[in-house]
Amino acid sequence: MVRPKKKRCIYQNPGFRYFKPRGMPLSQLKIIRLDLEEYEAIRLKDLVGFDQIEAAQQMNISRGTFQRILKSAHRKVAEAIVENSAIEIKGGDVEISTSFNGEPNTAAPSEKI
Repeated sequence: MVRPKKKRCIYQNPGFRYFKPRGMPLSQLKIIRLDLEEYEAIRLKDLVGFDQIEAAQQMNISRGTFQRILKSAHRKVAEAIVENSAIEIKGGDVEISTSFNGEPNTAAPSEKI
């Protein structure tokens, strides 16, 4: 029996759904899906500058899980850049929070996007 997947805590919804090469119609592009937890992992590690332990604590997951999510995210972004593909950011079993301390915000509803 498989253990239920733990919700990942994210703090920023990207505000857009697709990222694609300029001048190419979306209908002509291969679409690579980046889950919201993968987006958040890239944001925390590469943009904010957290180490993997700090970022994992912010997302309320283990360091090993964070490392797997980040590796998957980097592979997808690299594939999209090299192959001129679009990135669709959506999905995942996440909890969106406004408190930036690693604890899920109990006032914010949990949502599966």
